[in-house]
Amino acid sequence: MAHTDNTERTNTTTTTTTSGGAGMGVVVGALIVVVGVLAYVVFSGSNPSANDDVSITIEGAGAAVEGAADAVEGAVSGEAGN
Repeated sequence: MAHTDNTERTNTTTTTTTSGGAGMGVVVGALIVVVGVLAYVVFSGSNPSANDDVSITIEGAGAAVEGAADAVEGAVSGEAGN
């Protein structure tokens, strides 16, 4: 005798899509910018402490500075003459 198959078979396909790639792209982009800025600062070749000489010139001070150099020399040598 022939056996009849009375069972039903149902196939269900579920597709799940995640969109976490955009956030990861922002994080990676920010890290690239930070590394680029640090590399520029480290390898720029500028030496900010190389210019230690300071020169100040005051023009037109007139009578206010007359004899100031002699007073400073006297103070340094211990012969302040007032």
